[in-house]
Amino acid sequence: MPAVPQDPFDWTDAAARRRADAGLVRALRPRPAESALLDLASNDYLGLTRRPEVTEAAASAARRWGAGATGSRLVTGSTELHAELEHELARFCGFESALVFSSGYAANLAVLTALSAHGTLIVSDAGNHASIVDGCRLSRAETAVVAHADPEAVAKTLDAHRGRRALLVSDSVFSVDGDAAPLASFAGVCRAHGAALVVDDAHGFGVLGEGGRGALQAAGLAGATGVVATLTLSKSLGSQGGAVLGPARVIEHLVNAARTFIFDTGLAPAAVGAALASLRLLRREPALADRARSVAGILHARLTEAGLTAARPDAAVVSVQAPSPEAAVRWAADCRAAGLAVGCFRPPSVPDGVSRIRLTARADLTDRQIGAAVATVLEAAPGG
Repeated sequence: MPAVPQDPFDWTDAAARRRADAGLVRALRPRPAESALLDLASNDYLGLTRRPEVTEAAASAARRWGAGATGSRLVTGSTELHAELEHELARFCGFESALVFSSGYAANLAVLTALSAHGTLIVSDAGNHASIVDGCRLSRAETAVVAHADPEAVAKTLDAHRGRRALLVSDSVFSVDGDAAPLASFAGVCRAHGAALVVDDAHGFGVLGEGGRGALQAAGLAGATGVVATLTLSKSLGSQGGAVLGPARVIEHLVNAARTFIFDTGLAPAAVGAALASLRLLRREPALADRARSVAGILHARLTEAGLTAARPDAAVVSVQAPSPEAAVRWAADCRAAGLAVGCFRPPSVPDGVSRIRLTARADLTDRQIGAAVATVLEAAPGG
């Protein structure tokens, strides 16, 4: 009989050594309330997270409704403020109904587990976010992963499973390269096969579509039969939380069947108030969406003109290739040392194995800040 270990977590030391040997150690870096860094690493696409109207709305909601939701949405966690946000989100994005969750991650898990009954086939794009991957796994449905942004691959997969209930799930804008999914083509394939279409619009909402109404609105699919959208309140709206938008009967089903809704504490009132204020700001200032896309285009043009390899941004993500994982880490660190915060992506977080730094375009960046960011990236570039 093998010896009983003295500490049942000793195995984590070996796991830590393997991560260190592979250069994949992650570490928390608490940021101060005020920073001299120029931020092109966060997802604050519209620059709303510090807008006075938004922060005051968060404080006002906390004063009125309390610091927390106090319970799950079905017990005490639904306030009139939650209902107000859901109504305005659905109306703004062009859907019949909406349901707010504590995170976009929870929203994706809810849709994929609650809408995939026994026997359902889930077709998932190879570039999908981890929350979609986890939702597919938790659903216990058969999942077919298909080539990235390839409607023909989706059609072939659905053809091979005709007669089964099926669901296609895809990001609208993929977080690594910032490229957009061919949603209109995806929708056509789904209609031809009687399949549902679920789109995670986390990186499209607030940036794409008329006045930031999202990628589905831009593709003419908002409110379409058989279409459900998920999104996050933590990117363009600068707050926290997530939402599902779709037909009222789908939302009603989630209320009754989605475990990440039923058993999770409701989103804190402060986050709801902030998201609602940001949504109203976006409605009053639709040019914010245009500006975010414009900044992304300028960053891409200047970096590629200087000889770097960067994916064409379809929304607000500008991804720049690095020659190796080590070079990407050094590049991001050197940018930070020079006063610029950028993201860093390397295996296994990137599906194609190509390491990158990622710049987030923000609507509130000035022309001077854009120029400074480009200069810093070029000066810190490997071999630069």
